[in-house]
Amino acid sequence: MRHFTQCWIFGCLVVTSLSAQVQADALNFELAAVSAETYGLPHDIVLSPDGKALYVADNANDRIVVLEPKTLKELGVFAQGEVAEPHDVAFDAAGRLLVADTGNSRIAIYLVNGVGGRLVGSLEGRIRRPEGVAAHSDGRVFATGAASGNLVVYRGGKIIGEVGGFSSPHDVAFDPTGGVWVADAANDRLVRLNDALQVTVILSGPGYDFSGPRYLDFDPAGRMYVADKYTHRIKVIGRDGKLIQMLGGPKSGKGKGVFDRPEGVAVHGDDIWFSDTYNNRIVRYKLTGMR
Repeated sequence: MRHFTQCWIFGCLVVTSLSAQVQADALNFELAAVSAETYGLPHDIVLSPDGKALYVADNANDRIVVLEPKTLKELGVFAQGEVAEPHDVAFDAAGRLLVADTGNSRIAIYLVNGVGGRLVGSLEGRIRRPEGVAAHSDGRVFATGAASGNLVVYRGGKIIGEVGGFSSPHDVAFDPTGGVWVADAANDRLVRLNDALQVTVILSGPGYDFSGPRYLDFDPAGRMYVADKYTHRIKVIGRDGKLIQMLGGPKSGKGKGVFDRPEGVAVHGDDIWFSDTYNNRIVRYKLTGMR
């Protein structure tokens, strides 16, 4: 076994073909709320900057749904007729909602007012069927092209960077030190890039056993939560790169601690939301044992 040196968050150089061992009893997941099952393959989710609303990319219904974060009761919908097959949602530093508008091969930009939103712009170019989007605090926007197999970086509406070599990439997200993570879904791996878009870490292979990883987020301790679609699991990876916990799987199901091809993840404090995608619902868990 190759051991991952304890440093992904501390700026290590390239480490590839890693293996890992699950550490039991790291966290406890307590089911706290379940939404209605009225959504169409909900994908990624994001909490508003003020914590008052949860935004859901309601993929098969071609819209954005707004939920009350604690109860998961529906507050409103918008973007119907404007987006097609949305996959990802993220806020930028100005509080605008960025939507990976997959069917229209663009990033749609919305001004939101709680339960509604107004389309005010878009980002396009060199990206086909984007399925992931994230905004850096410095104003850059990162987007993945699932059909173009690339990661594109925009600033001020212009493309300033691009890297290829992915296969159906989905989420793009930043770790606590600013490292850029891409869920390289069809290659069954997670890839970390530095600010120059150079690969520094690859998580793949035995021990991780990813099968179509989709979306991810980080908790306050720097642990990464990954929706691993085809294993029907949420996989938790520690700061040292080791797989420390799994929730769900190996078979699909519906109920406490089980999922059917989950895709979306959002973490805030000790709350964590998942898109239980093929059960057409959102679930909220409380995390205990965090440190």
